[in-house]
Amino acid sequence: MSQDRHPSGAPWRNFYGRFKGKTIRASQKDYLENDLDDLSPGPIGWDVNPDRTPLDPQAIFDGKPLWLEIGFGGGEHLIGMAQANRQIGIIGCEPFINGVAMLLGKVRQADVDNLAVHPGDVRDLFDVLPDACVSKAFLNYPDPWPKARHHRRRFVTPEHLLPLARVMKPGAEFRVATDIESYVRQTLEEVPKAGFTWTAERPADWQQPWDDWISTRYEQKAIREDRTPHYLTFLRDGDAAPAG
Repeated sequence: MSQDRHPSGAPWRNFYGRFKGKTIRASQKDYLENDLDDLSPGPIGWDVNPDRTPLDPQAIFDGKPLWLEIGFGGGEHLIGMAQANRQIGIIGCEPFINGVAMLLGKVRQADVDNLAVHPGDVRDLFDVLPDACVSKAFLNYPDPWPKARHHRRRFVTPEHLLPLARVMKPGAEFRVATDIESYVRQTLEEVPKAGFTWTAERPADWQQPWDDWISTRYEQKAIREDRTPHYLTFLRDGDAAPAG
């Protein structure tokens, strides 16, 4: 067996975040047991899709343009985007099960039918998405891994960015929001190498949130603690503008 493979056939992938935190409430267990399967975009993980059969984005949301949120936290932004953009379908990826449970509670109260959830590592979703199928992607307040020796654990590394670039349409928008200065620097260094162009022309382009920005608990915490949010917009290199 190759040393870079898991016994199941899956590649060895280090995951440095948390899968579970504090105790999940009974109501949240109900959400996870009864609601999560209905929101699945399809078979993704190696345990349920060992052959890596590709998903059909056209079938997931009846042909609507596909958006992606990477690490949705408590789900405020994901729900808001789904509500404000009925013409698209959006998949949210989040490995932290407490955050997934929080989102499912919001979904029960929200009038949304254009949202899907992958409760796991986004790299597993990249494995089964076809080329150039995502019209917009969001990375909001990702885990900062502030120590320099841990910067390789951040999302903005080739291990994550190259698969993201593969699944995004030419001209598709990739948004990154963070309050960590070193994360901003690493993002500006690494994202263009993966095939994206930063759109900023003046400070206001990264100092002010997007017109349709939906604030999250992480942004509000950053502001309370006097950290400055940054809002970075990139376009996937290529000539064709995506739908949606």
